[in-house]
Amino acid sequence: MRFDPFRGLDDLADQMRDARRTRSMPLDAYRIGDVFHVDLDLPGVQPGSIEVTVEKNVLSVKAERQWKTEGVETVVCERPVGTFTRELFLGENLDTDRIAASYEDGVLRLRIPVAEQAKARRIEVSTSEKKKEAITTASAS
Repeated sequence: MRFDPFRGLDDLADQMRDARRTRSMPLDAYRIGDVFHVDLDLPGVQPGSIEVTVEKNVLSVKAERQWKTEGVETVVCERPVGTFTRELFLGENLDTDRIAASYEDGVLRLRIPVAEQAKARRIEVSTSEKKKEAITTASAS
């Protein structure tokens, strides 16, 4: 075996990179009809520790995962513990008063409906024929 004096530094750099990556809340966001869905992975988090808040157009998610270490000899500890936070910036066209959240199987699911005033609506196009018809009907009365 060869001695590599930088091996320890490489391992430490890898651990730091992995720690930063795993402390985030991975998410999927998608739209079905007039509702946006956001699914955040929070495995091992107690539902009571999840806090979802919205202020103006910023939705914040905060959750905590603890690991009890009393009387335990740790051999390997790769799963991150502590407080996790994530902020999502919502568009003005979303109805922040009707956001719904549920937590099941380690996934926090958010449903964010599109605001009524932002939904697409059909606008009738008038023609000169319809105007003539309306005038004829009104004058015949």
